[in-house]
Amino acid sequence: MTEIREFTIAIDDADLDELKARLARTRWTDQVEGAGSLYGDDVADVREMARYWAEDFDWRAVEARLNGFPQFVTEIDGTNVHFLHVTSPNPDALPVLLIHGWPGSVLEFADVVEHLREDHHLVIPSIPGFGFSGPTTRTGWHSGRIAKAFAELMARLGYRRYGVHGNDAGAIIAPQVGQVDPEHVAGVHVTQVFSFPSGDAAEMEGLTGDDYRRLGVLQNFWETMSGYAKLQQARPQNVAFALADSPVGQLAWTMQLMGEPAVSKDFLLSNVAIYWFTATAGSSARLYFEDAHREDQPTEPTTVPMGVAVFPDDFQSIRRFAERDHHNIVHWSEFESGGHYSGHDSPELLAGDLKVFFAKM
Repeated sequence: MTEIREFTIAIDDADLDELKARLARTRWTDQVEGAGSLYGDDVADVREMARYWAEDFDWRAVEARLNGFPQFVTEIDGTNVHFLHVTSPNPDALPVLLIHGWPGSVLEFADVVEHLREDHHLVIPSIPGFGFSGPTTRTGWHSGRIAKAFAELMARLGYRRYGVHGNDAGAIIAPQVGQVDPEHVAGVHVTQVFSFPSGDAAEMEGLTGDDYRRLGVLQNFWETMSGYAKLQQARPQNVAFALADSPVGQLAWTMQLMGEPAVSKDFLLSNVAIYWFTATAGSSARLYFEDAHREDQPTEPTTVPMGVAVFPDDFQSIRRFAERDHHNIVHWSEFESGGHYSGHDSPELLAGDLKVFFAKM
């Protein structure tokens, strides 16, 4: 199956009505008085976001915006892959594959399209098991298999030389696209490098004060924010029941990583709604399990040219460890503003860095 079919988002009115009815029937949890967000999402914050979702949020506007981009779907390795495909007026422009993360979607890059389309053909896929790609139905959809599927997608589109960018889970998948398709990948750009101390004391010698600050950011995240990852690595199906049945459950599960003020209410709810309408909470969570349990874990350093953009309100990549795992880092940017969803909150900065990096290629 190599056919590429046009795709249009069209959520039924009945599904919108059912969503509002479910939001109205929410059975709210209790909360210790004065606890705020000590134990997790503050009930008052989630209540307000649920009210906004039911009364003020405009799904049809989101749908229209996404439908303003050319969208397609094709079957690769037995699963559907949905993608946006925005071509440049310059036929010789370098194609760039933009890969989102969890709990994000193709919307992560909607704001950078206008900044990049003059210089690049843009391919923006929904990760298999996420959003409009729909649920995966077989085991083994880890990041390496996804990387192979995306390399096949670029070949199917006729792109023999292309760049790759990834954020969040996309920053794990993107370097692996370079590993599985080095003959065609011109360069890989990421907003996080997930390289950590190995336990060898010699690695810690000569670390700077700023390196230790970054380690502190990572340690704090692991201790206070990583519960979702541990559950999804171990038993993703357990949480899938609740998320598939409760829109407020899906909302709160997403808010732990995508809450205000980091992103706007509409950006948060747009992503939550995509997972809700496509019923991909469970299949997207399985990516964590598949990556934790895959037998062919990548062990060799990457060699395709790599660029890294570090935003201050995000995961803090540490260059020493990054260069241990990626042997051809040729570009490293540090910004004074921007967060984990830089494509949303700082699209001009991210697009500018992508242009600079890929111009070197």
